[in-house]
Amino acid sequence: MSGVHPTAIVAPGAKLGDGVSIGPYCVIGSDVELGAGVELLSHVVIDGRTRIGAGTRIFPFASIGHRPQDLKYRGEPSVVEIGRDNQIREYVTIQPGTEGGGMITRVGDFCLFMAGAHVAHDCILGDHVIMANNATLAGHVTVGEYAFLGGLSAVHQFVRVGKHAMVGGMSGVEADVIPFGMVIGNRAHLNGLNIVGLKRRGFARDDIHTLRNAYRLLFAPEGTLQERLSDVDAQFQGNAVVMEIVAFIRAESNRQLCTPPAAGDGG
Repeated sequence: MSGVHPTAIVAPGAKLGDGVSIGPYCVIGSDVELGAGVELLSHVVIDGRTRIGAGTRIFPFASIGHRPQDLKYRGEPSVVEIGRDNQIREYVTIQPGTEGGGMITRVGDFCLFMAGAHVAHDCILGDHVIMANNATLAGHVTVGEYAFLGGLSAVHQFVRVGKHAMVGGMSGVEADVIPFGMVIGNRAHLNGLNIVGLKRRGFARDDIHTLRNAYRLLFAPEGTLQERLSDVDAQFQGNAVVMEIVAFIRAESNRQLCTPPAAGDGG
């Protein structure tokens, strides 16, 4: 089914691709662009300079593109850019960027946002990200491809969540999460590797075994993190999966690195 329901309001200037379906009581702003086959089920509100890619489905009461919850925002012409074939469930909120953060909030392709998830201003999400019910991202967060954020989790502003990482439900994440890592806890700590996720994604057994060895060396009690990082870099040169972690840790960041709890610390 395609077309615009008679109760929907589509402002002049909005651009609708072929086969777009806009259900009852949706409201679409004048600077919105919907790609081919986008489906808005009902009661969806999309405003601002928002572009949504082909095949994305948006469920009732989602709000996308309204001004960010940032007191520094002064109406600058920032944007929301959402890729193709995403599922955005009920009551999800996704807000545009700001002048202080690059002017864009970007979501990749094939992502799933479960009910009540929130993506704040200036967040950048890769492809195949899953945010479970009521998972929330503060401003300026980056999330790598295939990352999973559990229900009721919350990620602090400027935190980086690496690709294929898993954030446990009800976790508060204040520090960067390495690629392939798993974090849990009220103030989240690193709890190993996301082995289940890696197996589901078809990673080779040898790569998983190598990642485990690199992880043990990287977070061993001896030496400093930088010393251990240099050891991992030297020992696992040529292994692209381990080098993802090395490059992530060495990249510039505003946050500390999420690490395992110290011996005797209950986390």
